Amino acid sequence: MIAAGAIASPNIWNSPQVYELENRAADPDGRIEQAMREIRPWDGAVVLDVGCGTGFHLPAFARTAGKVVGVEPHAGLAGLARRRVAGVANVAVRVGAAQALPVPDRSVDVVHARWAYFFGPGSEPGLAELGRVVRRGGAAFVIDNDATRSTFGTWFRRWLPSYDPDAVERFWSRHGFSRTPLDIRWRFDDRADLEAVLKIEFPAELAEEFLGEVEGCEVDYAVNLWWRHY
Repeated sequence: MIAAGAIASPNIWNSPQVYELENRAADPDGRIEQAMREIRPWDGAVVLDVGCGTGFHLPAFARTAGKVVGVEPHAGLAGLARRRVAGVANVAVRVGAAQALPVPDRSVDVVHARWAYFFGPGSEPGLAELGRVVRRGGAAFVIDNDATRSTFGTWFRRWLPSYDPDAVERFWSRHGFSRTPLDIRWRFDDRADLEAVLKIEFPAELAEEFLGEVEGCEVDYAVNLWWRHY
């Protein structure tokens, strides 16, 4: 089952076990979480993770949040997320799409969406839903690639040369979001894991090229943390 209106995420939908490797490798220094906490901490709060996938980030939020709700359009992945948080009393996982979030009005304090649905133009229905569900004093965070810098950003532009970072930034500004640029990294246990992840993120030929352009098991990576208060 796929929730109505969902936009496919081939990397995790088709290869959840490999995507798990990517999640483990991304941002080992915790810079994204630190930046989010400086803007709007979630201790005791209600946190909504939009596009939670297999629930990788849910346990971390649950450690200090009052309640965590993961929403995922792919029922199979949502099932894996439920297994991950089985026994964690303050976490619930629901099947749903960003355009029709299965949570009540004004019920959420912090929204987290990491590489999930909100890629700028076209995500207006999901942004309208955030306006419905976030309480006054709450905040929304959207983490996406910064295609203007870093090794990964260079790869991203080579894969999608039509991508327009300036248009994306104008979009977020129009919708009241601010940008915090962050320098993170991928850190894999071995080259085989790096290769596997490159092959779910890029076409096979490009993945091979990119693998040959780096040594070791680390890749520098830049992201944009888009955020706004409500």
